[in-house]
Amino acid sequence: MTQTRPAEKPLAGRVRDALAAVAEPARAPAMQAYMKSAMPFLGVPAVPRQGALRAVFAEIDWPDIAAWQADVLTLWRQAAFREERYAAIALTGVAAARPFQTIAALPLYEAMIVDGAWWDYIDELAGHRLWGLLRNDRLAMTAAMRDWANDADLWKRRSAILCQLPAKAATDLDLLYACIEPSLESREFFLRKAIGWALRQYARTDPAEVTRYITANADRISALSRREALKHVA
Repeated sequence: MTQTRPAEKPLAGRVRDALAAVAEPARAPAMQAYMKSAMPFLGVPAVPRQGALRAVFAEIDWPDIAAWQADVLTLWRQAAFREERYAAIALTGVAAARPFQTIAALPLYEAMIVDGAWWDYIDELAGHRLWGLLRNDRLAMTAAMRDWANDADLWKRRSAILCQLPAKAATDLDLLYACIEPSLESREFFLRKAIGWALRQYARTDPAEVTRYITANADRISALSRREALKHVA
């Protein structure tokens, strides 16, 4: 008699099992308090989480971008613990997803950014995933980031400011300044912090240019942004 193998557990279930196996529940309350999160934590620190997810994602593959997005959104939307949302973000960055990092992925990231609406989600997506899209679809993403910089949504504006964090010498200064400009005089902490962070990163490549920009906008830029931007400038 031929035996059939049981169907493999869905990806979301395998992720939950892997995270639960390395969870330290005693850590969860402090993690939730630090992140000011309404969603509870399992209590999985970053390094064990990354190891557990690496094992689950090792053999994963998708036939097309729609299948990849479906898995990401299932993890994101069904999450009961914050680490499960971190897993969804990690899934966007696996090697098998590289072919999908084009402007076609922007609606997925936009949905996660607007829904997540907090820095721990947004900064990974903005600083890594949006930069990947910008490298692969420069013209379309440049236009999109200029639009996001003027959006009413705080987190889209922060994302636009941060979308070139890893760029170094490849930074498009016109785009960087265009994304900063609508928020330059904002009193919102997360925008002021983002401006300082983005400028500080570029200052590692061209400190003289960042100093020039800060000086030229001395009467408009916040003390927080200035301090962050010049943190490593002698």
